[in-house]
Amino acid sequence: MAALSFGMATTAWNHGTNTHTHTRPRTHTRTPTIRCIGWDPEGILGPPQTGHIARLEFKRRLERDADAREAFDRQVREEKQRRQELRQDIEFEIARMRPRLNEEFFSQLKSELGQLRFAVNKTEATEDRLIELEALEKAIQEGIDAYDKMQGELIKARESLTKILTSKDVKATLLQMVESSEINRSLLALLDENIADAHRSNQKQAAEYMEKLRGALLKYITV
Repeated sequence: MAALSFGMATTAWNHGTNTHTHTRPRTHTRTPTIRCIGWDPEGILGPPQTGHIARLEFKRRLERDADAREAFDRQVREEKQRRQELRQDIEFEIARMRPRLNEEFFSQLKSELGQLRFAVNKTEATEDRLIELEALEKAIQEGIDAYDKMQGELIKARESLTKILTSKDVKATLLQMVESSEINRSLLALLDENIADAHRSNQKQAAEYMEKLRGALLKYITV
């Protein structure tokens, strides 16, 4: 059984002086520590932690940042969509105006760009116009390159399709075209257009023949 200990005053006699002194129990002063609000004598809940407000503010800031990020991502998606639509419009205009997009046009464009770049008194409107024309020049040049390449492939595809349709030995012609890398997606796309035109014109025999020819092309197509 655990013994109870009481802090009681004791008397010690000094026989030499015939006096006595009183000895009081020693007490240890301890700085009180608030461990929790409420009753927690064993300290189960641990010492108080700081920084709660800062963590809550950090969490709120993360939530605000998440909303800001979503808004930013939405703006980026909308800008990409706008640029895609603009690029499609530019491609259409390039196809329509290709003959006029010549050396004289680019010479005039470069002249205006030079004046804007080396303007003595530049304004915000000048800078905006410069950025706009530089982007436009790049987009037009890329569009022209893509258009010219597509037109070149289309011309070759027409020549190849004519060669196949007028050949007396289609199989030999196809093998020859495989060796010269003339069978490609452009040829297949042109053949599909002709098949569709034949069906619209109710030319069933021609459509059936070209569909068989399409099946033969698919065996050799690589790109």
